[in-house]
Formats: sequence, C-alpha cells, structure tokens
Amino acid sequence: MDALAALFDGFAIALQPINLMWALIGTFMGTAVGVLPGIGPALTIALLLPVTANVAPTSAFIMFAGIFYGAMYGGSTTSILLNTPGESGSMMTALEGNKMARKGRGAAALATAAIGSFVAGTIATLGLTFLAPPIAELAFIFTPPDYFALMLLAFLSVSVVLGASRVRGFIALFIGLALGLMGIDSQSGVQRLTFGLPALLDGVEMTVVLVSLFAIGETLYVASRFAGQPPNLNPLAGGAWMTRADWRRSWKPWLRGTAIGFPIGALPAGGSEIPTFLSYAAERRLTAHPEEFGHGAIEGVAGPEAANNASAAGVLVPLLTLGLPTSATAAILLAAFQNYGLQPGPLLFINSGDLVWALIASLYVGNLMLLILNLPLVGLWVRLLFIPRPYLYAGILIFALVGIWGVANSWMDLAMMFGVGLMGYVMRVYDFPIAPVLIGLILGPMAEVQLRRALAIGQGDPMALVSTPLSAVLVTICVLILVVPPVLSWRRARRVAAGST
Repeated sequence: MDALAALFDGFAIALQPINLMWALIGTFMGTAVGVLPGIGPALTIALLLPVTANVAPTSAFIMFAGIFYGAMYGGSTTSILLNTPGESGSMMTALEGNKMARKGRGAAALATAAIGSFVAGTIATLGLTFLAPPIAELAFIFTPPDYFALMLLAFLSVSVVLGASRVRGFIALFIGLALGLMGIDSQSGVQRLTFGLPALLDGVEMTVVLVSLFAIGETLYVASRFAGQPPNLNPLAGGAWMTRADWRRSWKPWLRGTAIGFPIGALPAGGSEIPTFLSYAAERRLTAHPEEFGHGAIEGVAGPEAANNASAAGVLVPLLTLGLPTSATAAILLAAFQNYGLQPGPLLFINSGDLVWALIASLYVGNLMLLILNLPLVGLWVRLLFIPRPYLYAGILIFALVGIWGVANSWMDLAMMFGVGLMGYVMRVYDFPIAPVLIGLILGPMAEVQLRRALAIGQGDPMALVSTPLSAVLVTICVLILVVPPVLSWRRARRVAAGST
C-alpha cells in the first residue's frame, strides 16, 4: 500500500503540464532516434546531458525515461518497414516483421509491435513499482564486501556477455577503470594517471567521455564506412490492420515476452538482446503455425517486441535500487543522476522519493503517449531515413562540440573529447564493446571505496572480501563466469576432435 500511495503522489507530479510536456518531448525524440540506425537512447541522453544542466531534475529524468522507452519502440518501425534495426533489441523483430511488410501486412506488424510494447511496458512498470521498494530496503543490509562482490559481478558479466570476445570485453573494462581512477586519490592525496597535467587533477569529466564515445566515435565510424551508401528504402507496405486471428495469435506472445524480458533486463548485463532472442526461440517452438516462421509469422514480432520493452523497465530495477547499471543507457542515466548530485540506491527512495516515484509514474504516461504517437505517425518516422547522412552526423558533431564547450569552457575537455572519440572509433572498427568502458568509468571509483572499506574492516585480510554469505555466493558466481565458458569450449573441442578421428 505504501508503494501505491507513493505512486499516486508520483502521478500528481508527472501529470503536471510542464512534466507532461517533457514526457512528450522525450517519447517523440526517443522514437525518432530509435528509427535512425546507430543513434540510440544512450547517444541521445549523452548529448542532452550538458543541455539539461539548467532543467529541474524531475523534468529531466521524465524526459530521459521517455527517450529510453521511445527508442525501444522506434527501432521496431524501421526493422519492420525497412529491415533496418534502429536498436540492437529490434534485430529479432526484423526477422518476421519485414517479411510481413513485404507481404503487404506492414500495418498489422506495426500494430502488434506498438500494442505489445504498451502491454509489456505497462506490466513491467508494475513490476518495477512493487519490486523496487523491497529491493531498496534489502540493500540496507549490504556490507562493503557485499557491495564490492556485487560490483565485481557487474564488471565480469558485462565484460564477458557483451561483445564477441572476452579479451576485448576485459580490455574495454580496464580502459573504463583507468579513466575512472584519473585525478587525485581522495584518501591518500596522490596524483594518479594525470601525466603532469593540472587540468586532470579533478579527474575526467564523465559527460566528455560519454559524448565522445558515442557521438564522435559513431560519427567517425559512419563517415569511414557508409558515406557513399544511400539508405536502402523499401516501399511502405501497409495492408489491413490486425485481424481477429492476429489478436488471438498475439496476446500470449505479448505476455510470454514480458515474462522473459523483465527479469533478464534486471540482471547484470541482461540487456535487451538476450530476452528478445529467447522470446523468438520460444515463440518458434510454441507456435501453432511453424510453417510461417521465416516467412512473416506475427508471433515472431509480438513476442520479441514485448520482451524488448519489458527489459527496458527491468534495467531500471538495479539502477534505482542498488545504483548498478546493467546496460550502456543505464550507465548514462546513472551519470545523469550523479550530475544532479544524486546517487541511485536505497537512500534515493528516502532522500529523493518525489523524483523516483514521479519517474516511475512517468513510465506509465510515456507508454500511453508512445501508443498514441506511433500508430498514426509511422510515415513520419520512415521519412527521417531520407535525411542525408552527412547532414545528420555533422549536426550531431556540432551539437556535441557546443554541449561539451558549454559545460566548462575548457580546451582540455575538447582535446580529450577528440582523443576519446578517436578511441571510440577504433573500438567500433575492432568490435570492442562500449558498455564495459562506461561500467568501469562509473562503478570503478565506487568499487574502490567499497574494497578499501572491506579491507579496513578485515584489517587487511583478503578473506574479508568473502566474509559474508552473500559476498561468498557472488564471488563464487564471478569465478564460475570466468571458468565455466572456457571449460565448456575445451570439452566441445575435444568432442569434435574425437568425432573426427
């Protein structure tokens, strides 16, 4: 009941005209950036961080939440119509959705994606509403060893799961840790990784790194790879809206996708890719029309799209309750909280309860706005793909420059922006994941503080790091993450070698 009362108070704030305006702006922009390939919610929120410095925190986060949810849906529009996923979570939607559009059933595919997004987003937000407070209260019993083990699990799981190579994942993580530890050590006063430059004594400005990795790195990558390639546009295939049979075949995938997406999104490195793949595999196994899969099965659109949006709400559970980001966008949202002097975690619900519950209430409002926006405006989103890429990415580059210069009027920030941006480009070229850099940058200093506290409590004994049952379990899981995949690969290789002899 306390959660319901707090939620109603949140609605009183979220439904204020000024906050409704920010929610509308966020959902509109989120859908737009979801449509444009390569420009996801992480990049958009990173670009807007400097601009929203003078916006009230509640309004800013309501807009960011709209961008987050909107981008999850926007990617499905181009996946279905143009076979071009705007977001990685929409890759599975493209498999069946584009086949439906080519058969003249684009409207039905878009409708089941929009309604499935609304159903899944609403149910998952209900889960966030009632699960977040008890998880936040549970966090009060966490000790420094527990927190350090939890952050260690986040480091390892993000580095191992994201990207094609564990080695690349760990390299990206250590780059983030190095950037996060730059500056003066708060306890010893020793300069670390400053290279004699006074401008680095205060550490690296988080906004600079975020904008550089996404905006500059993405711009350089697109300019070097796709400058001469015009967008591959297919005709807009509409056809009839959802029939009664489509409704009958869609409602169960919507619910199953929600059940898969929400819990996996709440796990470290859960993200949206894994639940959408699992949902597609489940629908292919459970469908009564297996012959349609690969040729435009509506279940293959309804299930993955529901899982995609449910995972978005799941990502907010560990972010708000424990301060742990489990995706690149969640890491940037954590940076946005810190820019406002707020630290997500159990105390956030006590010290800034109005903001948290207004944010959760805005998710319900944003879901409804997305349904109203996206069904009639499909044609507009598709027209965005006709913007020439040189104009589009040049505008992003200028916007990033102005934003970073406006934060501190520092030439060092601009120089670092181009240096980190060049690093982001190299990472894109060689398929290094970006999320471990952000996780290391943001959680690295926090993990160092908890490590020092745990060792101080244990008087320097390393066994203090596994002195509680929870920390021992989490460290064991970390060891399994490192050991089990190589062992399974080795056994698989031996089995193949034995079979070939």
